[in-house]
Amino acid sequence: MLNRTLASLAVAALAFSAGSAAYAAEKAPTSVVIVHGAFADGSDWAKVIPLLQAKGIKVQAVQNGLNSLGDDVAATRRAINNQPGKVVLVGHSWGGTVITEAGAADKVSALVYVAAFAPDAGQSTEEVGKAHPPAPGIGKLVADAEGYLSLPPDALASDFAQDVPAAQARVMAATQGPIQAKAFGEKTTVAAWKTRPSWYIVSQNDRMIPPALEREMASKIGAKVTTLPTSHVPQQSRPAEVAKVILDAVQTVQRQ
Repeated sequence: MLNRTLASLAVAALAFSAGSAAYAAEKAPTSVVIVHGAFADGSDWAKVIPLLQAKGIKVQAVQNGLNSLGDDVAATRRAINNQPGKVVLVGHSWGGTVITEAGAADKVSALVYVAAFAPDAGQSTEEVGKAHPPAPGIGKLVADAEGYLSLPPDALASDFAQDVPAAQARVMAATQGPIQAKAFGEKTTVAAWKTRPSWYIVSQNDRMIPPALEREMASKIGAKVTTLPTSHVPQQSRPAEVAKVILDAVQTVQRQ
């Protein structure tokens, strides 16, 4: 009888604990998780993050290895799981493919694509833009002996971040993360934008992803669109305007 009573109490305690955790997660403020793209790292978002933090928003920048889609999705899922409540998931460039897959996690309530790829389920990044001519910067990528692609400093300054100061572009070149070329051929298994509200920032002067392709993807996913007169990195050249879009997504989630 005593053993049965103790077992019942243990089950009740576990149920209460699970319920309390669920309630706490529901009441926790919305967090922002940011996924950087290729030829960059988490510091690419150093201008936007403090603007969000100034509004009391918890922000986590994922540091992707850029070795494969699977690895980057796993790193993003860990960051999502470490947040106490709902998550607005932000992806730049290649990071858009990552959030398209990782964004299916239960905690993710909204997606923000910043000059980013938005593939369909079963589609790879390289397949997304096949109907468009390659952007100018793509032809300047350099592969190393192990198949990792990077941008030479002059190409990064002219085609990746042509609207930032030269000194800043040099730092970006030095901190860029090379990406394994094979990652662009890896297919997603799900398209989170089909079940999550989405926002999309189109970079009007993008030389890494054709702006026409960005507009096409934004339309396809039914996103709320903001167009900025920027290079491929509006988070570097127009951080306040990028932060404003993310804040709109956060506020929308919080009203739900």
